[in-house]
Amino acid sequence: MTTPLASRRSLIAGLLAALVLGSIGVPAAAAAMPDGLPRTTVLGATQIQPGAVNRTSPRVTATYRATLDLDFGTRAIGVDSTATITNATGGPIDRVELNTIAAPLGGLRMRGAWVDGMAATAAAKVTDQTIVIPLGGVLPEGATTTVRVKYGATLRTSLSGSSWLFTRANGIANLYRWLPWVSRATPFSRPNHGDPFVTANSPFVRVTIRTDRKLVIASTGDRTSISADGLTQVFEARDVRDFTVTAAPDFRTRSTRVGDTTIRTYYRSGANAALILDAAADAFRSMQTRLGDYPHPTFKVVQSAGGYGMESPGLIWIPYGVGSANLRYLVTHETAHQWFYGIVGNDQARQPFADEAAADFMARFVLGLRRGSGCSTARLDRMIYDYSAACYYERIYIQGGNLIDDARKRMGSTRFWAALRGYVAANRYGLIGNVDLLEALDDGTSQDLWSLLFRPRFPSLD
Repeated sequence: MTTPLASRRSLIAGLLAALVLGSIGVPAAAAAMPDGLPRTTVLGATQIQPGAVNRTSPRVTATYRATLDLDFGTRAIGVDSTATITNATGGPIDRVELNTIAAPLGGLRMRGAWVDGMAATAAAKVTDQTIVIPLGGVLPEGATTTVRVKYGATLRTSLSGSSWLFTRANGIANLYRWLPWVSRATPFSRPNHGDPFVTANSPFVRVTIRTDRKLVIASTGDRTSISADGLTQVFEARDVRDFTVTAAPDFRTRSTRVGDTTIRTYYRSGANAALILDAAADAFRSMQTRLGDYPHPTFKVVQSAGGYGMESPGLIWIPYGVGSANLRYLVTHETAHQWFYGIVGNDQARQPFADEAAADFMARFVLGLRRGSGCSTARLDRMIYDYSAACYYERIYIQGGNLIDDARKRMGSTRFWAALRGYVAANRYGLIGNVDLLEALDDGTSQDLWSLLFRPRFPSLD
């Protein structure tokens, strides 16, 4: 029969106590998988302890194994995802908050939730773009649990508003933030095109994609297998903060090599395909030379269904139909995000300066496109929700990038690039804030950049 969750927690506590006394042999710890990553292997085995702390954090170590069923014809998707989560937050937690825009954009329908194999569907709650999963107790520092979520959703058909992030249009399926990823509750709605996301790095993700027809799939991961009928494909990625999927029946590709990395474009429309690949190769070469090695074997530049340019680890979106006039800048800016957000992570909603200003500085520096802002000078330490649509780009991107360039001029290029490269190396795969970037620049020179440049623009950091 079905046992209430609290009763099952008590039963498990008794079993673990018996284990300590040597009367039974149920393993309570996670076992190592062939890829070296932990996974709880026995149904009912748990390291969760009784109690509550009302605490969560995205700073866990989580690996993901998921199946994505994608019906390109009906736009329906089904997701079955298991996150193996080790608490590395510095204290106990009693819930996880999973981010997916399938909730606000795809009409998400929960089909079940489990913690260490035990049903948690009744306790799970979907709010905005967050699925909150209570653990039924406390996960201590260093302990591991598995959280499984199943849901259904439907891709949109338009590009209006934020729909372009989760749509099938122009013959292309866009799936951004579909995989429930450990995060912190963050509002999705915003008055501009800012990114309302914060996710920590995952050392390993494996996604099996099953489709209703043969599709060419461009994803964050690299493909490791495909079935004989072409309808099931498996992708894996390491050291990523998200797992984007883009698919079309008739994607074509072009490739080139920059050092040890393959740069590959995916496109339906051949217009500007050669220009996009050339721009991506030039941008990638410039970034890697200045900022340090790129961690993935492939960098994918994908024609998306439309909307805005967008970054993902190992992959960027260049919208369908984008004109050639702004193309090289757009590709270069999104490529810079492979380092600022991809390698060095940040809370993109609450501290957008750390990735957007840094990425736009890099793009405009290598292209020689620095310009003044069209909005009045304002502070740079606000959340995306605090900037208007008219001035978000002008302040965070343009004014923020110009502030970084002013620091470069005061420091001298040699010291500046050494400091920025050191910042990337020191925070590789981390989750940082505005202060980390500013301190790295300030520490790279004998000048007092805090007083000269930073303090007036970041009053909250005093």
